[in-house]
Amino acid sequence: MIQKKEYAPILLFTYNRPTHTRRLIESLRTNAEAAESPLVVYSDAAREAADEASVAEVRRYLHTLDGFASVALIERSENWGLARNVIDGVTTQVNRYGRVIVLEDDLVVAPYFLRFMNEALEMYADEPRVGHIQACDFTQDPSLPPTFLIKWTGSWGWATWARAWQHFNPDGAALLRRLEEEKLTHTFDFGGTYRFTRMLRRQVQGKNNSWAIRWNASLFLADILSLNVGRSLVQNTGFDGSGTHCGGGGLYDSRLWTRPLPLVRIKPIEENREARRCFARYYHRTNCFWAKAVRRIKRTLRGDFGA
Repeated sequence: MIQKKEYAPILLFTYNRPTHTRRLIESLRTNAEAAESPLVVYSDAAREAADEASVAEVRRYLHTLDGFASVALIERSENWGLARNVIDGVTTQVNRYGRVIVLEDDLVVAPYFLRFMNEALEMYADEPRVGHIQACDFTQDPSLPPTFLIKWTGSWGWATWARAWQHFNPDGAALLRRLEEEKLTHTFDFGGTYRFTRMLRRQVQGKNNSWAIRWNASLFLADILSLNVGRSLVQNTGFDGSGTHCGGGGLYDSRLWTRPLPLVRIKPIEENREARRCFARYYHRTNCFWAKAVRRIKRTLRGDFGA
């Protein structure tokens, strides 16, 4: 176990989902390291009148939190939205602490999540080519090793360091221009199997406000890798219609790994090509034309006529 002074702060971003927020906090408390970890919670203000009661309920619950080394609550007086909150929160806290663990309110973590994240943050602290730690695996591919390096960042239960966050570029247009000029879009899209470039382009066009696609592109262009897990320590419970981005249809389900996850320093520091092929196979299987057509038919049969 690492020393108390080295436990990274946990940043939690919440909005209007009291049940999800409570579930996440309860899962965090199953981690022995929670009692030694600072918790910093960002509570966004209601975007519209219909959300005010649920935001207030979340805040009442947040004021009762205990079981952590400390609890700091930042209550926004106006609606910032997730992207602005995450960018500001991570920037502020990573510059204060040097490293952070980041969670959103629709996640559930395994009992050894904090142990793994803190040990990985310590193990790769001085490795400039590793800039991100991702603790959720939704591929459920048994061929993946317990941990591996990949040129891609996930946003469901992650961590980073100040030295890596300095590469974050909020200018999506500049990121898109570089990807296109350097002819990297095909690789960025896992061989064309998932349209990450389209997601970035839509962010530039104002059709989404994703901070995560800009973080992904920022590290990709800097040739910085992510330490990922092949056994999931995080579940996303937000695909239940409760959130702004609530689609999924089971595509991103994961099984929580409830035992300690072995962590051995990977050498050499380079991308695991087989892991990248695994992700490309997963994205092809779940995002090809026929897979999308079948999902649309199933939704229609259920009476769901949404986009």
